[in-house]
Amino acid sequence: QVQLVESGGGLVQPGGSLRLSCVASGSVFSINDMAWYRQAPGKERELVAAIVTAGGTNYADSVKGRFYISRDNAKNTVFLQMNSLRPDDTAVYMCNAKYRESRSDARAGRYFEVWGQGTLVTVSS
Repeated sequence: QVQLVESGGGLVQPGGSLRLSCVASGSVFSINDMAWYRQAPGKERELVAAIVTAGGTNYADSVKGRFYISRDNAKNTVFLQMNSLRPDDTAVYMCNAKYRESRSDARAGRYFEVWGQGTLVTVSS
């Protein structure tokens, strides 16, 4: 199994920056797609950014040009650099990863999914 631990959240003023980190631990065959989601009070969870093993990325329209997702495959870590933060970016940010436990999962095209506990980002003056 895989466990995800996020860090880097906190209070920041509008226009500021934060960098979130998410470390995946566990002995598995492979860790594949990784992503950041967020959920603001009273709103549904939404995808913020995603990155595949080879480095291809996808962003929500609301964060394009401000947020950047990256990963260090050797350390099973995904990052979210958040710039020009706005009050409407306030949310709990959660890390998500898809992984394969064994070679047989790879042959079968089967993935497992895991979520982190979340880290709170508050953008306020």
